Amino acid sequence: MRSSIRERKLRAFTLLELMVALALVAGVLVGLNTFVFSMSELWGRNRDWRLFDQHVRAVTRFLESELRNGALPPSVVPGTRSVEAQEVEVEFGRRAELITFGLKEGSRVLDWPERPLPDVWCALEVRRGKGLILYWQSAHEEEFDTAPPREWLVSPLVTDLSYDYYELDFDRWKTEKELRRGDDRELETPARLRLTFTYRDRSVETLVTLPIFGSGLPPF
Repeated sequence: MRSSIRERKLRAFTLLELMVALALVAGVLVGLNTFVFSMSELWGRNRDWRLFDQHVRAVTRFLESELRNGALPPSVVPGTRSVEAQEVEVEFGRRAELITFGLKEGSRVLDWPERPLPDVWCALEVRRGKGLILYWQSAHEEEFDTAPPREWLVSPLVTDLSYDYYELDFDRWKTEKELRRGDDRELETPARLRLTFTYRDRSVETLVTLPIFGSGLPPF
C-alpha cells in the first residue's frame, strides 16, 4: 500500500511544475498571437498594393484581348488593318489624335441602352483627372455620323498613355508622348501602347502590343 502511494506521488505533478508548465504554455500562446497579429497587420498593409497590381494586370489583359479580337481573323479580312492612329471627333467640337480599332461583334463590357449592335468603332484616350477612356459607337446607329461616341471608363488609375515606335534604321525603340506623323504628314500607328498606372505614390508601366496587319480602317 505504501509503495503504491509513493508511486502515485512520484507520478503526480507538483504545484511548482504546474505553474512552470502553465507559464510556458502562456508564453507560447502570447508568441503565437503576436506572430498572427503581426502577419495580419503586414497582410493588411500590403493588401492595397496587391489589389493595385491585380488591377494593372487585369486592365492590360483586357486591352490586349479587345485589340486582338478586333485585329485578327475572323473579325477582319486578312490583309486589312483595324488598329490605326486617326484623328477623330470624341466630343462636340473637340477632335483628338487617338488609337482606334473596330470590334466586329461588339464587346460584352459595353452597356448598350437597347439591343447590342455589331461593328463597333472604338478609340482610347487618357483624360487628366479621369483615367483611361474607351470611346465607342456602332456603325449601324442612326446618329453614327452626327452624335458623339459613348464613353466607358476603363480605369481611373491610368494617368498616362504614350506610344512606342520601333525605328528600324537605328534598331531601337522610341517613346512618344503624342502620336507622330511621317514625312507625308500622315499619322503613324505605333507598335506598342505604354500605359502608366498610378496609385498613391506608386506608379507602374505596362506595354500593350498592337496587332497590326495591312491597311484600311474600318474593316466593316
